[in-house]
Amino acid sequence: MSDTTVPRLPDVANLSESDLADWGEVPEPLSDTVSHTSGKVIVGGGGAFPEAGYWRCTPGSWRCEVERDEFCHFLEGSCLYTHDNGEEIAIKGGDTAWFPAGWRGRCDVRDTVAKVYLIR
Repeated sequence: MSDTTVPRLPDVANLSESDLADWGEVPEPLSDTVSHTSGKVIVGGGGAFPEAGYWRCTPGSWRCEVERDEFCHFLEGSCLYTHDNGEEIAIKGGDTAWFPAGWRGRCDVRDTVAKVYLIR
C-alpha cells in the first residue's frame, strides 16, 4: 500500500458473513451462551498498530480487558459494559465510545453488535 492509498470498508451496512474473517469465540466467557466474533481488518492487524476495521459479535457475556486505547462506533445491536468499579455503559447502534488502555470489566451483548473501530 502506498502513502496515497486510502483503505476503506465499502458499504459496511451490507457486509455479509462471507465478507468477514471468522475470529472465533470470545476468550473468557461468563455465561453458557458464548459470543462468537468475526470481522475485517483494513489497517494493521497481526500485532501491527494502529489497527482499524469492522467487528461483529453475537450475544453472550465475557470478561473484557482493554490492552490498548480503542475508539469505536457501534452500527447496530445493544450491549452493556460494566467496569470493575460498577460503572455501567449501555451501548446501542449509533453510539460512539472510547475505551482507554487499562479498562477492565464485563461485556454483555444482548443483540448482535457490529462496530467500526480504531485501536492505537
